[in-house]
Amino acid sequence: QVQLVESGGGTVRIGESLRLSCAASGIDLNTNAVNWFRQPPGSGRELVASISSSTTSTSFSESIQARFSIARDRAQKLVYLQMNNLKLEDTAVYYCNVQRWEGPSIVDFWGRGTQVTVSS
Repeated sequence: QVQLVESGGGTVRIGESLRLSCAASGIDLNTNAVNWFRQPPGSGRELVASISSSTTSTSFSESIQARFSIARDRAQKLVYLQMNNLKLEDTAVYYCNVQRWEGPSIVDFWGRGTQVTVSS
């Protein structure tokens, strides 16, 4: 059974930083591309950042540009989302996601999310 667990959320002020972590059981994050999504209050879920299985490729949404970074700790089998210079609009529940082929279909695995609240 695949389980993803996010941690590191909390309440911070504008301009501060947080680092989110994604850990997994039942799946090896080191051999899978990993995505971070977020869901602001009253809005749909949006892709924030992705990292390829080889770690040679990362991508970010335009709304975060250079403020966020994504990285792996292969020894710990974790994926981090480093969020700097946080803004009010970064307030959301952040989710770790892995997509994997299972037979002819792609299956999405999600964590339960971690709340990030940015206050003024």
